[in-house]
Amino acid sequence: MTTPPPPGLRERKKRATREALREAALRLAVERGPDQVRVEDIAEAAGVSPRTYNNYFASREQAIVSAVTADREARIAAAVAARPAGVRLADAVTEAVVEQYTNTGEREHRALLLITTRTALRDAFLDTTAGIELPLTAVIAERLGNAEAHPARVLAASVTAAVRIALEGWLRPAGSAETAGSLAAGGLLVPSGSLADQLRAALAPLAPAFDAAEQGGQP
Repeated sequence: MTTPPPPGLRERKKRATREALREAALRLAVERGPDQVRVEDIAEAAGVSPRTYNNYFASREQAIVSAVTADREARIAAAVAARPAGVRLADAVTEAVVEQYTNTGEREHRALLLITTRTALRDAFLDTTAGIELPLTAVIAERLGNAEAHPARVLAASVTAAVRIALEGWLRPAGSAETAGSLAAGGLLVPSGSLADQLRAALAPLAPAFDAAEQGGQP
């Protein structure tokens, strides 16, 4: 893939501001509890105005969740692009997704612990999967050598849906199915089983479509 030019000063400042906001959001949420954190508090801790905050995040939940999902969609696409050309595309995509969703550090672990305790955070976490589609479409199209974006977009959208389904299965209400209604009241969410296994199982049905696309067919 063509190496993009390094970011300019304005872009570096924007990235620094976004990083400061997500760090402040997570720190305050851990210290006080997510429900006790206001957008104004996050903005003040990051040294910006609430108006500037709103240029980056639409809610406190988005900022908190961003601590665990920061730039993940771009990292997934980059991981697929970095796989050798001889690697089956379905395998490259699956391993990139699993790698980026399971290799988490201490900051991401703290954020995930919070996500399991608040429905609003869970919803914001699940919504971030939509960001996978655009960068993954571009890298799949390049791997296929296809100027037509349609097949790549269909595949990328399917991956996005599969990832969300896997995460929904992983983050489920505690207890039996009858307790699912507790989500509306902020019920406890418990990670279920191996996330890597859930992701692989959700993505496995897409393999024939990826294979067909690589062989010149349509997904």
